[in-house]
Amino acid sequence: MANPVLQVENLVKRYGEVEAVRGVSFSVEEGEVFGLLGPNGAGKTSTIEVLEGLRVADGGRATVCGLDPQKNPNELKNEIGAVLQATSLPDKLRVSEAIRLFASFYKRTRNPDDLLKRFGLEEKRHSFYNQLSGGQKQRLALAMALVNDPRVLFLDEPTAGLDPQVRREIYGIIEELKREKKTIVLTTHYIEEAEKLCDRVAIIDHGKLIASGTPRELKQRSGDTTRLEVRLAKPAAKEALKQLEGVADALEVDGAYVLHCQRTAPAIVALVKYLEAQGNELVSLEIATPSLEDVFIELTGRRLRD
Repeated sequence: MANPVLQVENLVKRYGEVEAVRGVSFSVEEGEVFGLLGPNGAGKTSTIEVLEGLRVADGGRATVCGLDPQKNPNELKNEIGAVLQATSLPDKLRVSEAIRLFASFYKRTRNPDDLLKRFGLEEKRHSFYNQLSGGQKQRLALAMALVNDPRVLFLDEPTAGLDPQVRREIYGIIEELKREKKTIVLTTHYIEEAEKLCDRVAIIDHGKLIASGTPRELKQRSGDTTRLEVRLAKPAAKEALKQLEGVADALEVDGAYVLHCQRTAPAIVALVKYLEAQGNELVSLEIATPSLEDVFIELTGRRLRD
């Protein structure tokens, strides 16, 4: 990338003796939706908060729109918008009051009434914050994040805790922003969210970046394989499962066995014969194409939602 709008180099963030971010590096191009994908506690939020200027890095370098978050906080504020993991406003603050209050913080603003209309909150403009549903509160948070027409929008777990219907609604809003070529940095531990919304993804675990690329590129790391997730009545030897016909690799994850297969039908037949010979039984079998979670499992032996 010739002129990335966001650049992170060897970023480090510590909390006492705990190193939450350990040398993370990545860059984001203007107009790109970039995802930080990883389990809870991976270091995603700490990374985002350093970029937003909310926390001071303990090492490395970061710039957003060419600005250092610590050296240029006032200039940066006008270039970014953010939806934090939790948005909390006074219960008796009305929706229209909230968005006009946020608009007063910036030099450059969009019309608050237009934003309320865009996010389906016109009928709620006189409602108190504590009268809104979870989805309405998140739409208001997005409207407030866009009130200064930011170049870069940070979304930290924007659909966490929302029901599937509201989550899809938020996806639609993010896809609309994507079509407008907004630069978006999104943190999530939802696989489908990253695959659906992101142009590129960086997978983070224990404060380190362990893989990055487009969702398609990352899934290709699993090769041209099918994933079988099997649960057995009794434990089985991973090495024996790896030797079965059609099986390329076998991992044990959360009491199940994940088999990556280049030839699915022979692998299933071989698995059933092996279990019969071992006096074991197949409790459940799921067949799926590789996902970003498969990449994470291959690299860490754990699930993204752990």
